Amino acid sequence: MKTAKLAYRPVGLAFGFAGGILARAAFNQMWKRAGHTDDAPGAMDEERTWREILLAAALQGAIFAVVKAAVDRAGATSVRRLTGTWPSRCPGAAPRPAAAPVP
Repeated sequence: MKTAKLAYRPVGLAFGFAGGILARAAFNQMWKRAGHTDDAPGAMDEERTWREILLAAALQGAIFAVVKAAVDRAGATSVRRLTGTWPSRCPGAAPRPAAAPVP
């Protein structure tokens, strides 16, 4: 179990970095496909409307969440292939309780 945790750190770091770059590129493409020619607005962009800022934030959040889930899953799967053990969700976490039997 400890080997999987140690193996996951560099894999998770590399995948996380690559995932951030991928998510940013995906967001920029989606923003342009939505018909916007300029960069996505930031929360403090005074010239933009509330609607545009909140739409950009929601789209960015959704894309980053999907990419993060995919990257985390791919990293854990890679570690399992290398070590034969699934890495723990977080260090020191209590094991998940077994599912209740179905009657």
